[in-house]
Amino acid sequence: MLRSDTSVGDLATEHPLATRVFARHGIDYCCGGGIALTAVCEKKGLDAKVVLAEIQKELDGATTAEQRWDEAPLGDVITHLLETYHRPLDEELPRLMAMAEKVLQVHRDKAPEMLPELVSVYGALKSELEEHMAKEEQILFPMIQSGQGAMADGPISVMEHEHEDAGKALRRLRELTNDYTVPEEACNTWRALWHGLNALEESLHQHIHIENNVLFPRALSS
Repeated sequence: MLRSDTSVGDLATEHPLATRVFARHGIDYCCGGGIALTAVCEKKGLDAKVVLAEIQKELDGATTAEQRWDEAPLGDVITHLLETYHRPLDEELPRLMAMAEKVLQVHRDKAPEMLPELVSVYGALKSELEEHMAKEEQILFPMIQSGQGAMADGPISVMEHEHEDAGKALRRLRELTNDYTVPEEACNTWRALWHGLNALEESLHQHIHIENNVLFPRALSS
């Protein structure tokens, strides 16, 4: 039974399809996953009952069971993170950087304040994510896979702090782009950049959710 006093992180973990509804309403279920749905809805001016009804509708309409990563072996969770999120980012992060720099170079005069800041914010996010993933792959994930997850509170604390920084950058990118509203004068590259950044945000929310709300707590309690 869906309950409004359940944290949004737990709802996303127990019912992965709930993340569709959270994304629709701009509900932070990754870094802000420890907050009860009731409190989140009150803050955003939403009706928790309506949100729960939307989640139930998603669940009722599902044709296949969603993967419950809280029930999978930790090694499988790490493999999923690497294959689904880390490796695609190796290509996507530089691709979006090149597009952002091209749009700035060609269209700076059309948005002289927004575009330079967007390139700056995204560039910092790109560098932070690349360093972050390297630390996870070289230090944290091997610790967890070797059964030392309960001793990884230090590295996990660092990763969670960096997740919060990434969340701030994503929120700033959304503000700068007016929720990724494509300007009428935008060229194809500009449109593709907005689409790519929006998709990056959605993917990172899922990525961070699985780490913060599934992998890290389970590793620490193992």
